[in-house]
Amino acid sequence: MARIDLITIEDYVANHLKLFILSVAGLLVLVGIIAVSIFFIAVRGAEQCMVPDVRGKELTEALLELQVKELYPRILFRYSQTSKDKGFILEQDPKPGTIVKAGRRVRLVVSQGVIINKIENFIGRNIDDVKMDMQTIYVSSGGIPLLIINDPVMYDFSAETPGTILVQKPEPGTDISGPTTMEFVVSRGQENAIIMVPQLAGLEFSRALELIGSSGINFEFSIMERTENDAVKGGTVVSQLPPANTSAPANTPVQLTVAAPERLTEGEIFGLFRYTIPANPYPLAVRLEALLPSSERLRLFSVHYLGGEFTVPYRLPVGTVLILSMLNRELYRETVSRYNTM
Repeated sequence: MARIDLITIEDYVANHLKLFILSVAGLLVLVGIIAVSIFFIAVRGAEQCMVPDVRGKELTEALLELQVKELYPRILFRYSQTSKDKGFILEQDPKPGTIVKAGRRVRLVVSQGVIINKIENFIGRNIDDVKMDMQTIYVSSGGIPLLIINDPVMYDFSAETPGTILVQKPEPGTDISGPTTMEFVVSRGQENAIIMVPQLAGLEFSRALELIGSSGINFEFSIMERTENDAVKGGTVVSQLPPANTSAPANTPVQLTVAAPERLTEGEIFGLFRYTIPANPYPLAVRLEALLPSSERLRLFSVHYLGGEFTVPYRLPVGTVLILSMLNRELYRETVSRYNTM
């Protein structure tokens, strides 16, 4: 009986010793885990840094500052509004003061200067074409115009085609370092120019519009309502003044009368489009289009027009939208109805 008690005590001591050893081992493992965690936290904290502000600095200086912080650059180039920016940092991402890990890439936008550094020769070009170029080509990547036309433009009589640039300041080849204002003298055509009036009477009104568009004469249409005894062909120009093959000043409007058609299909309208266009220093490109109810778009008439009351006869379905544009900019639109036939 005493032997059994002795074995039980030895087992008891052995079990508690094993438990003690396991507890100590577990404690050591826990301490190790805590130590490793603290180490990695310390290391990670050491790898974090604040992004410096390198905007407005030269590229080499900015790279040195990033290198000190163990940050790596990602460089992009773009044009800016002044040549003085060339080689300097325009933008950065992340922003200055941002806390990041070492090794992070920082995007740097570096100026290449202006897209142009000299004034080109615009003399002999059309002023409207130059204006379009200045809205597209001569613009910095930030959307800032590099060349600006002084308004109002000066005009002078000249043998050159109306709208042609005669003089420019600054002169061609002038160095520029930022947004520059251009001054132009533009031809308004010959003073007291004389034209020969073409033969328009007797033509279908659509054919008369084609000849007017190609000749560039001034014009004014009216419509003559038909009576039962009228022998004239409907839809044709029945009279013109001044008469054909006579000389007249270029800005003299040729008065044209068009006879209404004998009959129209159901839902069709014969009418006269009217709109007063502000006076221009020289004739500008004007276009009248028709957007049919079927969504088809037709060009009815194109001409260079000096300004004044713009009148054009038409034969179109009810519901058609007439669209008037000048220099590719819409001026006015109206819908064809039975109330605007005259």
